[in-house]
Amino acid sequence: MSHPIERQPHVDTNMPLRALKARKIEVLLGLDEERSRGSLLEVGTGSGGIAHYFAHSTSRQWSVSAVDVIDNRQLKDGYDFQLIEGCLLPFADETFDVVISNHVIEHVGDESSQLLHLRELRRVLKPGGRGYLAVPNRWMVVEPHYRVPFLSWLPKRWRSRYLRCFKAGGVYDCEPLTMRGVERLLTAAALGFENICLQALRVILTLENSAAPAVRAIADLPDPLLSRLLPIMPTLIYRLRR
Repeated sequence: MSHPIERQPHVDTNMPLRALKARKIEVLLGLDEERSRGSLLEVGTGSGGIAHYFAHSTSRQWSVSAVDVIDNRQLKDGYDFQLIEGCLLPFADETFDVVISNHVIEHVGDESSQLLHLRELRRVLKPGGRGYLAVPNRWMVVEPHYRVPFLSWLPKRWRSRYLRCFKAGGVYDCEPLTMRGVERLLTAAALGFENICLQALRVILTLENSAAPAVRAIADLPDPLLSRLLPIMPTLIYRLRR
């Protein structure tokens, strides 16, 4: 008989990096447009860096709410916060103009929980609202939570043993998705979606202004060539709508 996995929080406390992530989301969803305003929800806020960024945007256009299963916030002011249990969100239908799920879905549990997470995002999003979903690709070379190569490539029953071989942890508690898998779940959740991995790559290169030759070489590749790499992009990123 298998036992439920005890899932641990994986919180990024690099606050300058969180602000950069928030700025990327802002650009990709067009939230910096002059007339953008309304209510914004971040699910799984972690250190609170993204919620704090939008709560303190220069024009103060957003009324920001955030939820998480554990309070690990480093930045707490300017937005509402609620602790939750599981995937159900404590908000009425069609409450938010914007919903953000940034590297959360791989932590919520098995496929049924992941589908519930997406259905909740859709439920609380207003018609015509905008959503952002980012999830690590199962086919990433280095697993980002434990820094172990090819960890998520393995069958599930081998992953924890492999993790222990690297002395990086005891139990592998994440469920990264393939591109086909996440798009199947988005369809099942009745969410409209657009894969914006290429746009996200170019936005982050612009924001970071990286001068590394390898990075610049990638940035110079044409979209038709880069699009062939979509299934193996380290992070899968989607713009959502309902």
